[in-house]
Amino acid sequence: MADDLRDRDREAAFWALIPAAGIGRRMGSDRPKQYLTLGSRTILAHTLSIFLEHPRIRGVVLVLGPDVDPDALDLPSAGGRLFRVAGGAERADSVQNGLDFLSERAHGEDWVLVHDAARPCLPVSDVDHLLRALGDDAVGGLLACPSTDTIKWSDGAGHVERTLERDRVWRALTPQMFRLDVLREANRKARAAGHAVTDEASAIEYLGKKPRLIEGSAMNIKITRSEDLDLARLYLMQQGRLEGGFRP
Repeated sequence: MADDLRDRDREAAFWALIPAAGIGRRMGSDRPKQYLTLGSRTILAHTLSIFLEHPRIRGVVLVLGPDVDPDALDLPSAGGRLFRVAGGAERADSVQNGLDFLSERAHGEDWVLVHDAARPCLPVSDVDHLLRALGDDAVGGLLACPSTDTIKWSDGAGHVERTLERDRVWRALTPQMFRLDVLREANRKARAAGHAVTDEASAIEYLGKKPRLIEGSAMNIKITRSEDLDLARLYLMQQGRLEGGFRP
């Protein structure tokens, strides 16, 4: 199977990697946030469907917590394109496990789109835009939103140290898209050095490279707290992707 996936064609393919091993402490629910429901589907199922239904995504690597029974999950139909991998202690560890798995099944020059499991409202048009904008890029990049707020830099003691230039501040979103071998090396080296890998771009930056910022939709929210659920339902309804209607 690995040979079949590698040799199907020599053009760089696009893969998605979804780290979903987190427990979501800030949500305060009885289960990890990715297993809460929006309409008739879990947040995770909404997120996976974006990539499994996209014609240019070769396959999706789903990284789950080691104690999760994948057969008990309500996962969308994948047609053999969904691969499950055990996660690690931190997000960067889970991403590394997914990249190591993918390295045995894909070319090093293939693109990997790493996307948060708790971002189910990603518009498909943003995925298309990312693929077009970065397909020939030397480094890769990420979806991001320019800040509309004035941003303050704290002195660490609860006081403002300075105000950042708003026109240079962006909020990092996902997917973040980089070549498989480069991202795998960057993530491994940054983790080994004790560098804080808060997203894939920060690992690439550790290698001295500069990821491109691709403007994405503000709909692409990360569900972190309970109040985010109502906004996510609204966005999914606007996109025509909410089965079961609006439920408070």
